[in-house]
Amino acid sequence: MADIKIAIMGAGGRMGRTLTRVAHQTNGCTVVGGIEPAGSEFIGQDIGMLAGIGNFDVTITEDALELFIRADVVLDFTIPSATVFFAELAAQVRITHIIGTTGFSSEQEAQINAAAAHATIVKSGNMSLGVNLLSALVKKAAAALDEDFDIEILEMHHRNKIDAPSGTALLLGQAAADGRKIDLEERSVRSRDGITGVRPKGDIGFATLRGGTVIGEHSVMFAGLDERIELTHIANDRAVFANGAIKAAIWGASGGDEDKSKVISRGPGLFSMLDVLGIEDI
Repeated sequence: MADIKIAIMGAGGRMGRTLTRVAHQTNGCTVVGGIEPAGSEFIGQDIGMLAGIGNFDVTITEDALELFIRADVVLDFTIPSATVFFAELAAQVRITHIIGTTGFSSEQEAQINAAAAHATIVKSGNMSLGVNLLSALVKKAAAALDEDFDIEILEMHHRNKIDAPSGTALLLGQAAADGRKIDLEERSVRSRDGITGVRPKGDIGFATLRGGTVIGEHSVMFAGLDERIELTHIANDRAVFANGAIKAAIWGASGGDEDKSKVISRGPGLFSMLDVLGIEDI
């Protein structure tokens, strides 16, 4: 099969540079461009030089449509408003859109769902193999343990993260809610302050920490009478998310072509990393 042509959204950011490095180092993938918003200091710079891996002779631009027409896959860890715009473009040109962005509103989620009618979209609150395996374990544990085990989710990220709880914490919370067969929106507790009263049975609590340069730490606690089970994932390098995104890119662009001369997407639909990794209920 021909090399998968990859475009990096937010190419000047820390995650964008990591995505560029990992994509460049992956056999069968070629970085063909990157996007930054209008006014960015990175527009016009070489994407390879910015990522610290040498000159690619590929400059960063703000013209997303022109780049999408040339790309097979878009890797996107930006902000919700930008991601919705990119999803609509991906739907127009029928390419694969890998979304690692978090913090969407319900309206924005609906817009992405609509775009998935025409584009292959892989969307996850976390792209790492470890976290997605963790989510399957959380669902299984929540189903096995009754409401005498209280569920609490603790997460910590660097000081610059702008959404809370993290997309990963919400992904894990949804896994726990699915295991218990309850509605996460109705049963989640996002903050506690003052005289809160006794903890209701069956709620799923979230606690958020921000500080320093922490890349991502998540723990799901099942606290019962005289015992506690903790399931934890710690990310030490952003490359774990980029590696997952590249796996998703290859999976999404594996529609197949008999003469192997071009890349064909898997087909329209909204998928998760569980689909990519083939992880089913444990």
